[in-house]
Amino acid sequence: MSVELYDTTLRDGAQREGLSFSVEDKLRITKRLDEFGVHFIEGGWPGANPKDNDYFARVKDLDLAQAVVVAFGSTRHPKHTAAEDENLRHLLDAETAAVCLVGKTWGFHVEHALKTSLANNLEMIEDSVAYMVAQGRTVFFDAEHFFDGFKHNAAYALAALAAAERGGASCLVLCDTNGGALPSEVKSVIEVVTGKFDMPIGIHAHNDAECAVANSLMAVEAGASQVQGTINGFGERAGNANLCSVIPALALKLDIPCVTPDQLAMLTEVSHFVSEVANVSPNTHQPYIGESAFAHKGGLHVSALERHNAYEHIDPELVGNVRRVLISELSGKSTVVMKAKDLGLDLSDQPEKVTEILTKIKDLEHVGYSFEAADGSFEMLIRKATGTYSSFFDLESFRVIMDRVPGGTVTTEVTIKVTCKGQRYIETAEGNGPVNALDKALRMAIGKAYPELNDIALTDYKVRVLNEKKGTGAQVRVLIDSTDGEKVWSTVGVSENIIEASWLAMADSVDYGLTHKKG
Repeated sequence: MSVELYDTTLRDGAQREGLSFSVEDKLRITKRLDEFGVHFIEGGWPGANPKDNDYFARVKDLDLAQAVVVAFGSTRHPKHTAAEDENLRHLLDAETAAVCLVGKTWGFHVEHALKTSLANNLEMIEDSVAYMVAQGRTVFFDAEHFFDGFKHNAAYALAALAAAERGGASCLVLCDTNGGALPSEVKSVIEVVTGKFDMPIGIHAHNDAECAVANSLMAVEAGASQVQGTINGFGERAGNANLCSVIPALALKLDIPCVTPDQLAMLTEVSHFVSEVANVSPNTHQPYIGESAFAHKGGLHVSALERHNAYEHIDPELVGNVRRVLISELSGKSTVVMKAKDLGLDLSDQPEKVTEILTKIKDLEHVGYSFEAADGSFEMLIRKATGTYSSFFDLESFRVIMDRVPGGTVTTEVTIKVTCKGQRYIETAEGNGPVNALDKALRMAIGKAYPELNDIALTDYKVRVLNEKKGTGAQVRVLIDSTDGEKVWSTVGVSENIIEASWLAMADSVDYGLTHKKG
C-alpha cells in the first residue's frame, strides 16, 4: 500500500491566527517540502489575493524534484457555466498541473450558503470537475463538510462524490471541515465510501476535537490513499492534521513508506524551518520532532536509558531528533560533524573542536539565538571555530540618527566606519529605516573592494521578541533572508537593541555571501 502526502501549509495552514507568509516565505517552504518528499503542495487560491497570484507566477521557475504544485479553488458559481466562471479561469491561469476543487456535500450548506438547489449543486460539481479535466488538469475533489453531510443525509453526500467521479476527478478527498469527527466515525464512513467507489480516496482532517492525526491514520487503515495536512498542524482555529506526526506514524508504525528513510530523518529540521519562517515559536513538546520529545531528566529514566531505550517509542534519529539527557546535555555532535563535512571539513577525529563548537552554540542559544533557520550564521560560526573564516571587513563603529520632522516624516541616517583591505572607510547613507540605511552605508563602504556585493540582496526581515514581559527592554531576535540570485541563505542576530541585532544578522549575511562568491 502507498499513501500520497498532500501539504496545504501554504493555503489552509496560512489561515492560522497571527500567521502571514510572504511570497518569498512560500517559495522557500515549497522548495523545502519538495526536498522532504511531499507529493503535492497546495500553494494557495489564485485570484483570492495578489500574493497568491505572485506565488503561482513565480513558483513555475522553481526546479522541483518531485512535488506537484496544486492550485485551490471552488466549484463554479450556481448561475455560471464552468467555461465562464471567474474562479475556474483563475485556476487555469495559475498553470498548475493539478487543481483542488472544493464543493458542498452537506445539503444544509447547499441551500443556506450557496442558496441553490441540491440538484444544481451536483451539476456544479460535475461540470466544474469535467471542465478542468478537459483543460488537462488533474483534479482532486475536496468534499467539504463531508462527515457532517454524511451524518445528516448519507445518500446526498455520496451523490456529491459520484458527481465528482463522473466529472473525472482523480481523488475524492473527504473533509472533516468542522474537525468534530471521532476516529471510529471516520473509519466507518471511509469503509462505506471505499466500498462504493473504486478510485483513490483522501482525508482532510481538522483538529477541533484533537483527533486530526488519529482520524487521518484511521482513514488510511480504512482504505484512504491520500492524506492532507500541514507542517506542525498549522491552520485555522485548532489547526489541521499535523503531517509531522502523520508521516512518521505512517512510515514507522504502519510500515507505509510515504517518504524515504533519509527524507524522514529531515522531519525535525523541516518542522523547525517552517516554524522559523512563519515566525512562530516551535512547540517544544510536539511529538516526534519537539525539543522535549526525547528529553529525559535524572533518576529512573536516565538509569534505564543507559541500558536500553525503555522510555522511547522510536529511535529519535529516525526523525532527525536527538535524545537529550538534561543533566549532561550531550546531544548534537553528529549535526556539527555533518555540517562541517558539507563545508569540506572533517571533524570526525576532532572531538575537542566539536565540543567547543557545541558549547558555543549552546551559549548562543541560551541568550536567544536559533540556528534552525539560520544556515548562513551557523556556517559562519563553524568557519570561525575551525579557522577557515575569511574576514572581509572589520567594523569600527556605526551611528544611527533618526529625525521626525514637521508633517510626520521620519528620516534615518547612518554613518559607518569600517576597515577593508587595509583601508579605513567612512560612509554616510540615508534609508527608509535604520536597517535599510545601515545596509546602504555598508555597501558604499566596501562595495568597490567587493563588486560581488552588487549581486547580494536582502529579501526578508523578521523580528521576534524573546522575553515579552520586559516590554520595550526585551531581547529581540532578527532573522534576515538574503539571495545572490541563485541560492538563498538566512542569518540571525540577537540583542536587546534591535539595530545591533539587525547588524549582527546583516554582517553574517554579507560574510556568507562573499565567502561563497569568492569560492
